Amino acid sequence: MPILSDVLSVFDELYPPARAESWDAVGLVCGDPEAGVGRVMFAVDPVAAVVDEALEWGADLLVTHHPLYLRGVTSVAATGFKGRVVHTLIKHGIALLTAHTNADSADPGVSDALAETVGLRVTGPLIPDPTDPAGRRGTGRIGELPEPEPLAAFAARVAAGLPATVQGVRTAGDPDAPVRRVAVCGGSGDSFFDAVRAAGVDAYLTADLRHHPVSEAREASPLALLDAAHWATEWPWLRSAERELLAAADKHGWTLDTRVSTQVTDAWTLHTPMPAAAPE
Repeated sequence: MPILSDVLSVFDELYPPARAESWDAVGLVCGDPEAGVGRVMFAVDPVAAVVDEALEWGADLLVTHHPLYLRGVTSVAATGFKGRVVHTLIKHGIALLTAHTNADSADPGVSDALAETVGLRVTGPLIPDPTDPAGRRGTGRIGELPEPEPLAAFAARVAAGLPATVQGVRTAGDPDAPVRRVAVCGGSGDSFFDAVRAAGVDAYLTADLRHHPVSEAREASPLALLDAAHWATEWPWLRSAERELLAAADKHGWTLDTRVSTQVTDAWTLHTPMPAAAPE
């Protein structure tokens, strides 16, 4: 059985903390580097329900994509939900590790997993990392479908490939327009429209799209837009991270049990369709 510092070394190699954005908070949140690790659970959000699942399963390490604390704090008292999470983890000997924007830009990273899930062959990053001589790291990915298909069919492909949420997949564009080249970005991606347009793709799949950026993007070009739930676009990376850890464990001769949480921790819980009648 490895100790926590051994496992951290693997994750530091896969997702170097130095490649995280300056505003981000990644790495070990709590845990004893000398403690043994036999069970590792992966999840998107370090919320109470996920921590309860890790506790029930007997995890020694919880790896999440989203940070628990993104900004500095002066207290981790159990008077708030984040403090209670920290207390529960420490009380039961569960370490918490976060890989966020350092996992977004990795090779393979969050957007590689998203592209794979919806049937795209990745051809390169949307915004390349200038420090990568191989040209594979960076923000977002560009990929291609085996054959062109109508936007409506591609939207259905996305909806079937991603884990289900109440939001589903919102689409802006001509349902019959052909789609072959697609840009994807796991998580919030409406700040990258200039790069998407410059890439000359037919469609862009991301999350958290807002009215004004979408309206302006649609006016600027025929680019089709697909908006899925933030959680859903990042969840596929958990399987990728699990595979990478198990490959490292096999290389080092470690025995590890792993688990990917399937709890839907997307914040939205109800979608109520509106009547089809036009406004008066």
